[in-house]
Amino acid sequence: MTAPASVLIVGASVGGLTVAEALRREGYAGKLTLLGAEQHLPYDRPPLSKKVLAGAVPPERTQLRTPAALDQLSAELILGDPATFLDAAAREVQTTQGRRLHAEVIVLAVGVQPRHLPAQESLVGVHVLRTLEDSIALRTDLLAGSQLVVVGEGVLGTEIAATARSMGLAVTVVGPQAVPLQSQLGLQAGGYLASLHTQQGVQLRLGCTVEGLVGASGRVCGVRLAGGEVLPADVVVVAIGARPATGWLVGSGLQLGDGIVCDSRCRASDGIYAVGDAAWWYHEGLGTGLRLENRTNAVEQGMLVAGNILGKDRPYTPVPFFWTDQFEDKIQVHGFLPAHAEVAIVEGDPAQRKFVAVYGSHDKVTGVLGWNMMKEARQYRQRVVDGAAFSSTVA
Repeated sequence: MTAPASVLIVGASVGGLTVAEALRREGYAGKLTLLGAEQHLPYDRPPLSKKVLAGAVPPERTQLRTPAALDQLSAELILGDPATFLDAAAREVQTTQGRRLHAEVIVLAVGVQPRHLPAQESLVGVHVLRTLEDSIALRTDLLAGSQLVVVGEGVLGTEIAATARSMGLAVTVVGPQAVPLQSQLGLQAGGYLASLHTQQGVQLRLGCTVEGLVGASGRVCGVRLAGGEVLPADVVVVAIGARPATGWLVGSGLQLGDGIVCDSRCRASDGIYAVGDAAWWYHEGLGTGLRLENRTNAVEQGMLVAGNILGKDRPYTPVPFFWTDQFEDKIQVHGFLPAHAEVAIVEGDPAQRKFVAVYGSHDKVTGVLGWNMMKEARQYRQRVVDGAAFSSTVA
């Protein structure tokens, strides 16, 4: 297969940058363009809810590469000019500033957009957290505030809650699940996380539905629950998930669903690929479609797509991985933790907040969770790869 003469990557975060760097490492010498919606050089997002928000790391330290390293890519870097339309057949992207960018191969690394509550934009003091500006604005309000309500008990919401509590604010987390991260960790491990937050002084109002926000003189002053109770707040974070940033792709000729629909090679159409949070692809190992929102996936998928662009023709069949740091605890997950999985502690002790748990379904190991035991959890990861028997693993 002949390498394409030109590659356009739409999205200048970790997924898009990974594709560009992997192409050059593989010897690709053609024209390379990286188009980003934000003004910043490519930067890392995981620190935004933790060290940047806490003030432990200055915003400029989130840059993924130095300007000198980016220059070595020999790529045209276009920043602050969001894509507005794609003609998949012509392989042409239009931008807000009127550019028309054509390439033989286009890679879509467009990420996701936070979901909002009704009318939240009309009230000062209500935040989402996706960009560097979001983190800076939220930190400013937290430094001036005293009561934070986080709407959403997932990874992002609980990370923000932990950071804000460490900054001295009174923090309440509200959400519909029974325990934090229930859909990611299950009831048992989610219960351990609930205990950690409670021990640190976070108020948990779980199993609750939010009806709306309450404001006074244009600023938020509370969160109203179904039933009428109002939780007082001078700062509110809405962390109720995100949706793929694919609105601009309507009418492009691509198939859209829960993201950009791709085959097992992460190919959305002839000459068009997708990577990262917005990519929904067919996982041959699982026999189903999948979309993952985490940094590790964006990097692994980006490297595979670069290889496929250059003719390697490999399916993307990862063992999913994500992590979260909350207070002083580090939690890592390899594989899948199904809602109705069997769970067994195979090393350590949850009471000491240091353990490894193995998850299984139909006597097959599907996932491993490491809580402050990262090395040990990685050792069990191979059981997930092999589809080892759950019964023999935990015996």
